[in-house]
Amino acid sequence: MTQYLISFNDGAMDHIPGEDMPDVGKAAHAAVQEAVNAGVWVFGAGLERQRASVVATDGMVTDGPYPETKEIIGGFVVVDVASREEALAWAAKFAGACRCAQEVRQLMPDPELDAMLRRADRRS
Repeated sequence: MTQYLISFNDGAMDHIPGEDMPDVGKAAHAAVQEAVNAGVWVFGAGLERQRASVVATDGMVTDGPYPETKEIIGGFVVVDVASREEALAWAAKFAGACRCAQEVRQLMPDPELDAMLRRADRRS
């Protein structure tokens, strides 16, 4: 299985009237429940708007907002599926539920991290 990040940009849902947001929330949670039931859900969340901090390699912290930034992630889901086509199908479900386009990107595999996690599991 391969993990995919499905995300949407901050502001992508701004076109939705406030009175429709409870219905959008219900639809989004139904899509999440479907992913959980299918066993593909890994993690997901909405992100606070423009509340980012950037930590430099020297430890210096710069707090946003960053108006020069063109695109900021507004929310995301990580799914673990067998193929890109399956990830795109899940993205379509989330796009319909959230009423906004979704970007799909494959997460890079990390065999060393996988080995670390297996060792940690054996110690538990």
